[in-house]
Amino acid sequence: MSKRNILWRLGALSAFLLSSTCLFSQEPPSLEGFMDGIHHWNLEHKERNYKRLEPTQYREIANNLLAYQNTDGGWPKNIDWLGILPADSVKQALKERYRRSTLDNRNTFPQIEYLADVYTLTKEKKYRKGAEKGLKYILNTQKENGGWRGWDVDAITFNDEVSTGALALFLKIHQGDKSFSWLGKKEKALIAERLKRGIEMVLACQVVQNGRKTVWGQQHDNVTLHPVKARTFELPSLTARESCDIVRLLMAINNPSREVIDAINAAMQWFLDARIYGMRVDEVPLPEEKIINHEYPFDRVVVKDEKAKPLWARFYEVSDNTPFLATREGKKVWRLEDVNPERRTGYDWYGYWPEPLFKEWEEWKATISSQKNP
Repeated sequence: MSKRNILWRLGALSAFLLSSTCLFSQEPPSLEGFMDGIHHWNLEHKERNYKRLEPTQYREIANNLLAYQNTDGGWPKNIDWLGILPADSVKQALKERYRRSTLDNRNTFPQIEYLADVYTLTKEKKYRKGAEKGLKYILNTQKENGGWRGWDVDAITFNDEVSTGALALFLKIHQGDKSFSWLGKKEKALIAERLKRGIEMVLACQVVQNGRKTVWGQQHDNVTLHPVKARTFELPSLTARESCDIVRLLMAINNPSREVIDAINAAMQWFLDARIYGMRVDEVPLPEEKIINHEYPFDRVVVKDEKAKPLWARFYEVSDNTPFLATREGKKVWRLEDVNPERRTGYDWYGYWPEPLFKEWEEWKATISSQKNP
């Protein structure tokens, strides 16, 4: 072999190794969006004697997503997206209702983002096509009022980030997310229009008490926009947890309008006013025979503690902000001990969801101030 050929081959090999290094030195796409669905899969599958993909195996994970994608472009919920399992067999084992596409349990919008990220890394067109189909599903299922329905009720749904997750995806695309740079002008214009409709819906749903804006409910009526019931224990209310997702969505808007700014500030003031002092919630381990679900091997109890940091209830009365809970049968109660044991552990009745939001709020206000005074 001539010296020229040897040098050419060495150069080609170096270029290949360099390109491979660049490809595999990339951070793999985040799996955070899939964690809720995988958690719900685990609730139903105590024994999981199968192999799972590693986060770095993003092609294989993306192939899994394509295998589970429905013909309408969406995905069934509560799947182990990293499981090395025959997708057809898994789907056939599901009840017909559970095979349907949904945004419930933070579903479908994470798959779209993941496929777009993998397409950006690999340039393999099948991943782009999967993301395109998913976007069409979300566009096709958006209501005229700007929201999306949940799994349990045909209403504008904020629970499980159903509407906020879809709108956050639209916002990323509208504000120039590089993983969606391949979208055409027509598609981007449609997404911008649907985003505008959705943000208008969010602002209109913010509950007003005695002339003051507060926060949001888990679900809102399609016409009146008032908070409504979903599952038996999810009664009409103001909700601390889901309202945090809405505030984060609004704070992500570049150059927000005065209406958006006012909505954020009003919600943050409500969080301050709705803090609960003097108590904490402890998890008490249970003996094996008393465990209802293997994912929750404990009971939850309220403990009086004057030194405890403030927390928030999941639900508050729409009329006067009184915290409340509910039984599986739909009876309103005011003590955690009166909630069914299965719901005490399987649902978050109290939490610290707004706590990190206060720092984010201060940073956001500084950003807004700097935009006004460059």
